[in-house]
Amino acid sequence: MRECVIHGAAIHDWDELYDRLASELALPEWFGRNLDALYDCLTDLSDAQITVYGWNRLVEVLGGKSKALYRVLTQAGLENPGLVVSLLEEQDDEI
Repeated sequence: MRECVIHGAAIHDWDELYDRLASELALPEWFGRNLDALYDCLTDLSDAQITVYGWNRLVEVLGGKSKALYRVLTQAGLENPGLVVSLLEEQDDEI
C-alpha cells in the first residue's frame, strides 16, 4: 500500500505539499503540480492512503485555495475505491 502522511504544521507552502504527495505516493513523472493533475493522479491510484494530521493548520498555510484541495482530495476518495483519504483536525504528536 502506498501511504502518505502529512502533518499540517510541517508544510509551509504548496511546493512542499506537492513534493510530499509526489514522493510518498510515487506519482508519475507527468504530475503537473497543480490540483487538476493531482486529481487525475489520485483517481488512477490503487491501494493508497492519504492521512492529513492538523488539517486546520494546513488550511491556514495554504490559504484560499485550500477549499479546492479539500474538494480534490474528498472527490478523488469518493471516486476511487482504491484510495482512502483522512483529513483530521488534530495534530499527531509524531512530527
